[in-house]
Amino acid sequence: MSNSLPKKIARHGIFYAGLIGIWSLLAALKIWPPYVFPTPWGVWESLAAGFADHSFWIAIAVSMKRMLLGYGLSVVLGMILGLGVASNKFLEETMGGLLVSLQSLPSICWLPLAVLWFGLTEKAILFVVVMGSLLSVTIAMEDGRKQMPKIYKMAGRNLGAKGLQLFWYVLLPASLPFILSGLKQGWAFAWRSLISGEMIFISLGLGQLLMMGRDLNDMSQVIAVMLLIIGIGYIVDGLVFKALEYRLQQKWGLAVS
Repeated sequence: MSNSLPKKIARHGIFYAGLIGIWSLLAALKIWPPYVFPTPWGVWESLAAGFADHSFWIAIAVSMKRMLLGYGLSVVLGMILGLGVASNKFLEETMGGLLVSLQSLPSICWLPLAVLWFGLTEKAILFVVVMGSLLSVTIAMEDGRKQMPKIYKMAGRNLGAKGLQLFWYVLLPASLPFILSGLKQGWAFAWRSLISGEMIFISLGLGQLLMMGRDLNDMSQVIAVMLLIIGIGYIVDGLVFKALEYRLQQKWGLAVS
């Protein structure tokens, strides 16, 4: 284990250094004009300038605020809806199939409805975020309840647990691997939906900075914002979801020592 971390860091360093090298070579060959295909140092200068004038900090703060609110709503509503579908035969046979069909609908398809229903407001963006992640959380909650071994429920009842106590101490912990997978997927969908929603009007978020770079023909800013979006997604996945997955594996005795 002691040698695995340095090797992993070295592999990542070589890989990304190679990518930057290929990028620099293509930019130097000038196959495309510089305003279409910027150099790595041009993107770096855009990143530095964006953080220096605080425009990137403001955009990140605004986008994360919307993300936390919209994603939080989708998690609460998704868990309630998923439990309802998994616990009711009528809902499972009717709404269950509809949920699977709706999940195949790209989140950007909700944008026209959001604008018509809520106008160019914060509510429109939040609606798109919620609809982008709600279905993933709902289906994960439903699958967690359906695929959980029935013996857990029987054992809990034999030990005297029932009602809310049975759900909180037996059913919910047993469903956590499925739920966590759905929450992770739901976050990714919500993040993409948020950026799409912010691109429809002036909203001070990362999506607006993307559109501003496009309108100004500033591809360095566009790529810089794209790197920010990717970086935030990577950080959240590593600090939140992977940490939760590791703790869950430790609790269930599945973590590799």
